[in-house]
Amino acid sequence: MKVAIYGQSYQDNALEYVFELIDELTIVDAKIAVEEEFHDLLTAHDPDVSFATFTHTSGLDSSYDLFVSFGGDGTILRAVTFVGDLGIPIVGVNTGRLGFLSTYKKEEVRKMVHEFISGAYKVVERSLVTVKADPEIHEFGDLNFALNEVTVARKDTTSMITVETHLNDEYLTSYWADGLIVATPTGSTGYSLSCGGPVITPTAQSLVITPIAPHNLNARPLVISDDTVIRLKVSGRENKHMVSLDSRLASIKNGKELVIQKANFTIKMIEYTSESFLKTIRNKLLWGQDKRN
Repeated sequence: MKVAIYGQSYQDNALEYVFELIDELTIVDAKIAVEEEFHDLLTAHDPDVSFATFTHTSGLDSSYDLFVSFGGDGTILRAVTFVGDLGIPIVGVNTGRLGFLSTYKKEEVRKMVHEFISGAYKVVERSLVTVKADPEIHEFGDLNFALNEVTVARKDTTSMITVETHLNDEYLTSYWADGLIVATPTGSTGYSLSCGGPVITPTAQSLVITPIAPHNLNARPLVISDDTVIRLKVSGRENKHMVSLDSRLASIKNGKELVIQKANFTIKMIEYTSESFLKTIRNKLLWGQDKRN
């Protein structure tokens, strides 16, 4: 078994669970690789740590059986940039706060190894979105994809922007707002939800367009088929606006057309039989919380 490990956790006691995982993987004779910067952090705590390392550009391939992310949901989003289209299943060990994507309890990392070996899980394929422009957005390079959402938003101003929106070359509307979110089903429980968007189950073949603080009071979130090609063009009082892919940002000139569409690959997320999407929204979003239930 080949396992890749990545983390962004700096809590005082979080690393002990990483070392627990490493110990259990060693017992089952797994081959381990650790993200280069995270490996440096582990070495600072234990000079005897010595594993193969990987970066965004080298060290990983499709032969890996599992990618373990230690941290919160933001760490999962960064983990996706390492995995890309390699098809390595990802599991998130929660050492953060909410842990909506990182659902596995850090205290049970040894159990996690044996559940994986025994096959007590299923793989849920999560869709992504890509953004392209002409000329290209060089700030994103080859990492022009997002698991949660692509967002356009105002920059260096308190004034709203106008986002001219086309779906499959047909004009939809121009949103007068602070910005616009194009979210995947995975991202529907993130920024989009905070802006009034709907919750979409992970396997639904949909995207949701959610305006941020729209001045058009009749503008509401819109759920569309995920094979839709979305074209956006921003105008406003400033010369530039912000584009974000999950947590990665770029400053883009107004008037440049952005093309957003479903990526041609998916991210495989491990869902253990002890967890599920519905359990997560009940337990972490307090879905339908009612004393009568």
